Amino acid sequence: MGTDNLHHKRKPKSLDESKRRKPVRASYDKVLIVCEGSKTEPLYFQELVDHYEIHSTNVRISGDCGSDPVSVVKHGIQLYQAEKQAASGPFDRVYCVFDRDAHANYRQANEIVGGVKPKGVFFATPSVPCFEYWLLLHFDYTTAPYSAVGGTSSCAAALKKLNSYWPEYAKGRAGTFLHTLNLRNDELGYAKANAGRVLSAAGENHTDNPSTHVHELVDYLQGIKKHPPQ
Repeated sequence: MGTDNLHHKRKPKSLDESKRRKPVRASYDKVLIVCEGSKTEPLYFQELVDHYEIHSTNVRISGDCGSDPVSVVKHGIQLYQAEKQAASGPFDRVYCVFDRDAHANYRQANEIVGGVKPKGVFFATPSVPCFEYWLLLHFDYTTAPYSAVGGTSSCAAALKKLNSYWPEYAKGRAGTFLHTLNLRNDELGYAKANAGRVLSAAGENHTDNPSTHVHELVDYLQGIKKHPPQ
């Protein structure tokens, strides 16, 4: 009879109750990616997340902070602080993706990231002159610097070079990640290797023009399922 009473007390959950269930994150890092662009970079990283079947509750991508590098970093800090108060807990890592281009406070943004606490959570992911340089490295290894000439910005110059290899590319274009994924049949290996070589060359030449750190974020996301939360 006790068993019958227990059975009667357990009522099936209603549809409304099921809808109220919070999604459960997977057992690896929870990451925030804050992007300078509202379309190009968010679309790229969302396609990457979808391709590698990274759980949607583990990655948040935000492009709602304008194009100014400092505003990108401050937006990341704001979202991180807000998430600390949420039941799901804080982000394990925050990546701030921005371009140098003609931004006067580019270096200030890098300095702010370097000073954010706790240490080891915030990462600057800059590109010089812009994100398109990272895409260019999928096609060719180049360390030629970019600068504004006349009415042409340094980013426009990089975009022109990218279009010489990929005429159909345009900012805000969907399918960018998938298009570049398997060039040379190596799942980004060529581009990541080029980006690493570029950083080494930049260090030797005491310059950051050109350079990119996007490959570091890409490599991290590719292996995120191996990173249990701290």
